[in-house]
Amino acid sequence: MTVALWCVFVAALLPFPFTLAAKWSRRFDNARPRSSLEQNEGWRQRANWAQLNSFEAFPAFAAAVIVAHIVKGPSETVNCLALAFIGLRAAYGLLYIADKPTVRSLVWTAAIGCTIAIFISAA
Repeated sequence: MTVALWCVFVAALLPFPFTLAAKWSRRFDNARPRSSLEQNEGWRQRANWAQLNSFEAFPAFAAAVIVAHIVKGPSETVNCLALAFIGLRAAYGLLYIADKPTVRSLVWTAAIGCTIAIFISAA
């Protein structure tokens, strides 16, 4: 398996540390997890938002890597872009939790740029 395909696996798991952070509370009600998460405030609320956004970013990234592999085969460029995506998405989540919206948005844009670049590399 290539580095980029391993990155798809990592990206699939990336939301879960943010999920754990959002649920790290004595007030968390596992019988009603969604309503419990909606009542979060502060960094726990932002951790929940980070995990939701991580789930949203995953399909396009996974599709880009898979399409690139099908069309062009393994590529060092795709590997590098996939690694950059993982690093940027991890930073994105941490910046979300830390309440740094401007830098977070820049990092989000760079991560989306990696996904777009992977698709373009397959053209």
